[in-house]
Amino acid sequence: MRLIIVSGLSGSGKSVALAALEDYGFNCIDNLPVALLDSLGAHLAWTGTGVSHAVGIDARNRPAELARFPSIRRDLSQRGIEAEIVFLDADDATLLKRFSETRRRHPLSSPEMSLAEAIQDERQRLMPLHERAHLTVDTTHLTLHELREIIRARLTDSPTGLSIQLESFGYKHGTPADADFVFDSRCLPNPHWQPHLRAQTGRDEAVRAYLSGSPTVERYLNTVRAFLDDWLPVFESENRSYLTVAVGCTGGQHRSVFLVEQLGQHLREHDYSVNIRHRELP
Repeated sequence: MRLIIVSGLSGSGKSVALAALEDYGFNCIDNLPVALLDSLGAHLAWTGTGVSHAVGIDARNRPAELARFPSIRRDLSQRGIEAEIVFLDADDATLLKRFSETRRRHPLSSPEMSLAEAIQDERQRLMPLHERAHLTVDTTHLTLHELREIIRARLTDSPTGLSIQLESFGYKHGTPADADFVFDSRCLPNPHWQPHLRAQTGRDEAVRAYLSGSPTVERYLNTVRAFLDDWLPVFESENRSYLTVAVGCTGGQHRSVFLVEQLGQHLREHDYSVNIRHRELP
C-alpha cells in the first residue's frame, strides 16, 4: 500500500505538490498531526484499499511529536505500509523573497521571532523527516508548473524500481542542492567560444556535432556512463527509489545539456525510468 508523506519548508511548494498528487488520483490530507499517522496507518491496513494516499506534515507539529516520527514510521512498516517521504526545500533567500511577495505569515514567526529565525527553527524541527527523505526536491529555481511536472514524472508515472532524474545546470547560477551526484563538465571544450554556436543549446544539431567530434568529450561521457552503470544497480539493490544526477557547465546551455541528453538515452536503453530537466533552459 502506497503512502507518500510530503514535508518541507513553508514556502517551498508543499501545497502545490499535494494538489498535484490529488489531481493524479491520490487521497490527500494536508497538515496531518504526526500523532495521527499511526491511526491512519491502522485504518489503511484495515480497509486494504488500493488507492494511493498522501499526507502533508509540517512544522506546525510540536517538536516532540516530530521527534517521534522514526518510531511511527517503523510501526507503519510493520503494518505493511512503506511510507515514501518527499521533502521540499529552497534556499533561505528564496523563502524570504516568497514570503515578502505574498505577504503570508510564516507559521512559526512571532513578535519575538523574525522570519529568518523562524525559517532556521523550522529547518531544525523538520530534520527527522529531512534526514529520512526518499526524495528531496529543491524548488529554489522551479516555477509552479515545473514543480507539478516533477511531482507527476517522479511520483505518479514511474514504474517499480529506481527513478532517475538527470539535470543540467550552470555553475554561475548555483549547484542543485537536491543532487545525489554532481559531475562538472567545465573542463570540456566550450561551444560558447564558437560564435556560430553561442546562441544555440546542447539540444541543437550543430552543438551536438561539435561536442560529439571531441575525443575529450567522448572520454568524459564514457567515464560517467561507466560510473553510473557500476553504481546504479548498487543503489537499486538497497531499495533506493529516487536518484538525482546533475551535470554542470558554466552557463548550463551547451555542454551539460548535451551530456544529460546522451546519458538519458543510455540509461533508457538499460530500462531505467528517466526524467530529464534542463534547469537553465526555458
